[in-house]
Amino acid sequence: MNQREQRLLIALGTALFAVVTLYGFKAITAKNDAVKAEIRGLETQLDGLIMLDRTRESMMDDVEWLSRNQPDPKEGELAPSQLENLVTKAATQAGLSVNRPKILPNIEGEGFYDRARFQISVSGEEVGLYRWLVQMHSPKDFRAVTSLRFSPNREDDTKIDVVATIEEWFTPAIAEEIEPASQAEGA
Repeated sequence: MNQREQRLLIALGTALFAVVTLYGFKAITAKNDAVKAEIRGLETQLDGLIMLDRTRESMMDDVEWLSRNQPDPKEGELAPSQLENLVTKAATQAGLSVNRPKILPNIEGEGFYDRARFQISVSGEEVGLYRWLVQMHSPKDFRAVTSLRFSPNREDDTKIDVVATIEEWFTPAIAEEIEPASQAEGA
């Protein structure tokens, strides 16, 4: 082999080495990018799972409270009248005059609870009104004042007129009766 052939072989070997190295570099880079993308995806998934776990932990207190304070099932037809009796009795005891009580239609089918609604117009002194509103807005009893409208009394400057909507969440009694029957059929 002469010197020209040796140089040609060295040049071809160097070129082949460069091509193989370049191909190897591209293959390793592609594999590295794929691994990095997979790691980013797994990190995102892990962050989501951590957030879900934190949400679950924070909700466990609410679930435990709910299991301790679950309201007794009520019939949908009786719940508004019971709410009316409670609201008007409390308003009278607070020294308020009840003007226009009005039972509103129940809201049904929102999750596990239905809502009995009652709208009342009362008039009285500020202290009595606030005491009554605090008594009516009671989350532990699944009851809330969802709408308020204050206006001055036209006849007496020391009194305030309030139109309030009070709602109470209750478990429908029908759902309780259906559930054991369906479990008996499945057994």
